[in-house]
Amino acid sequence: MMRDEPALRRQWILLRALSAQRFGLTIQEMVTESGVAAKTIRRDLELFRSLGFPLEETVGEFGRKTWKIVSSESQPPLALALNLDEVIALHLGRRLLDPLAGTPIGDAAGQAFRKIRTMFPKMALEYLERFTNFYHIATLAPADYSAQGERLDTLRTAIEDQRAVHILYQSAQATEPAFRDVYPLTLFDQKGALYLIALDPQEDKLKHYKVVRIEDVELTNIPFPRPQNFDPATYMASSFGIYQGDDDILIKVRFAPKVARYVLETKKHQSERLVKQRDGSVVAEYRLSCTNEIRSWILSFGAKAIVLEPESLRREIAEELQTLIVAYATSVSESRQHPFRGEDRHEVPGQFH
Repeated sequence: MMRDEPALRRQWILLRALSAQRFGLTIQEMVTESGVAAKTIRRDLELFRSLGFPLEETVGEFGRKTWKIVSSESQPPLALALNLDEVIALHLGRRLLDPLAGTPIGDAAGQAFRKIRTMFPKMALEYLERFTNFYHIATLAPADYSAQGERLDTLRTAIEDQRAVHILYQSAQATEPAFRDVYPLTLFDQKGALYLIALDPQEDKLKHYKVVRIEDVELTNIPFPRPQNFDPATYMASSFGIYQGDDDILIKVRFAPKVARYVLETKKHQSERLVKQRDGSVVAEYRLSCTNEIRSWILSFGAKAIVLEPESLRREIAEELQTLIVAYATSVSESRQHPFRGEDRHEVPGQFH
């Protein structure tokens, strides 16, 4: 933990309190709010003033002094009437929108955050950046959509206007991209990647299209009726990631004691039900529409995760492990048959003799 982190936490609490209190706070009220001495509070107030925060000091009846954060000419009130602490929270949370960089939404958010930055003096911004040490959001590197801004804008228009689109799509299995007509319903973010959920009118089935694989989009004038009661969150509820199936599958997995704590601490799905066992293991239950993605997750635990049911998933994982064993055995055999020749070796002087 950084040495000044407790001070930053206290100052964040003070900024929130000073922004929220319409009639201001006295020194004693701030002492009660933060749990530190009055001398420390006065030092924090001087810091806020020196950094350019619009801190107003008012003397009331009987010399009672109060302080509050107010709007100023350089910091006009927002149309939404946000408090300063709410504006700061938005500024610090801007990294949550990194996966949308290059999209119309991401561009609009970036413009909004640039406006927010203009509300603060340079010193105040440098001070606020220190609060980012409180939380670090580790994400996979998001896809770059900067070259697809126009296509995303077309998809967004099609979703809003309920108009079909003609797309050129490169699927993972096909060697060449193919044209298809779809009815776009929503854009879905999964681990930093955007997917289009659309209705395939030929098969009358919802399908997912990875946005980076959409090579061209043409907006048509063909209207389509949005499926009744379609809700993206409800639709994806039975998925373990992005894949969606037509079944209702109860999956039970026993996790060994060595990984039980991790499983207990990390909720993987809203349907998850965990039962601790006497031997320290955990039996987890999931109700999903398909097993594609949970199968890979279970395999990542190796022998520390054993599928109890369904039997079909047990067989699939056993077959996958058997294939893996054969692949490793073949790889070792081939390496022994074709050892490195002397001229192919790159020795490091002083290490190998």
